[in-house]
Amino acid sequence: MFRVPASSRLFLPGRQLVAHPTPVRRCLVVCLPGSLALARTPHGHAHRSGLRSHLVKQPVGCRTVMMSLESVPPKYAQLVQTLQRRIEAGDYPPGSLLPSENQLIQEFGVSRPTVVAALRMLREQGWIDSQQGKGRFVRGRPAMASVESNRPGQAYLTTPEADTPGEVLEAGAVGVPNRIGALLDVPQKAKAFLRRRLIARDGGPTELVSLWLPLELSEGTDLTSGEPLAQGLREHLKARKGVRFDHVVEQITARMPSADEAKKLAMPKNTPLLAVFGAVRDASGRPLVVVEVLLPADRHELEDAYPVA
Repeated sequence: MFRVPASSRLFLPGRQLVAHPTPVRRCLVVCLPGSLALARTPHGHAHRSGLRSHLVKQPVGCRTVMMSLESVPPKYAQLVQTLQRRIEAGDYPPGSLLPSENQLIQEFGVSRPTVVAALRMLREQGWIDSQQGKGRFVRGRPAMASVESNRPGQAYLTTPEADTPGEVLEAGAVGVPNRIGALLDVPQKAKAFLRRRLIARDGGPTELVSLWLPLELSEGTDLTSGEPLAQGLREHLKARKGVRFDHVVEQITARMPSADEAKKLAMPKNTPLLAVFGAVRDASGRPLVVVEVLLPADRHELEDAYPVA
């Protein structure tokens, strides 16, 4: 029978993640005022996730990208992942004939609908081509897969703080801004727990990262400590509070910084910043955490890739 460790996850750029057995999805909405739009690209060292950021001019617009944060993939998603790995490893080189449906059924011990669903997903993502009467041929890793990576907000939910140079500026209960309150679903003028860090790379500040939590969720955790967390936030809260991150609603906006933000980030005068908000929810949709990442626009570029249906 087909087996893949339960911790396996499959990320497909720009589409609903096939690895989740339920319709819960992660939604990235990109909407900017004026003539500014955002994109995402892997680059060097700007983020632990492999992301560099920079403000670029594009036509005005919004788009939605679906991705699950954490899930146990069903069999067809596991099969997709395994075949992708084989293609990348050269077991199925570009131009070669992929094993037939019957061969895959026999090798992995799965049903025909499972195999058909996996092959359809590989074709839609550009890994293979189907030729009637001949079979399915390998195209190789699609170009858009090269920009598949963690998004800035997600990186700070999963990466241990100890792996990212920076200092804790604030950790405690504070009044929540309107946007954060709406994302956390807390009343106006209520308080929430804030943990804010200033991240530095190449000898200078690069981003401000704020974690916002309901007060009760911060109790009994190490978030009040001035030391960097040895675990990622997701793992830490799962171990201490028993909560599971299921999906993220991520919003990206552009605005001018406050005087304090500009000073902390050493931003030149009249330079805007990018604000990334990632609202983490459990499987029921209950808000758990909001991660806010502020990025100076003169040092960052975001690029995304997605298939054209």
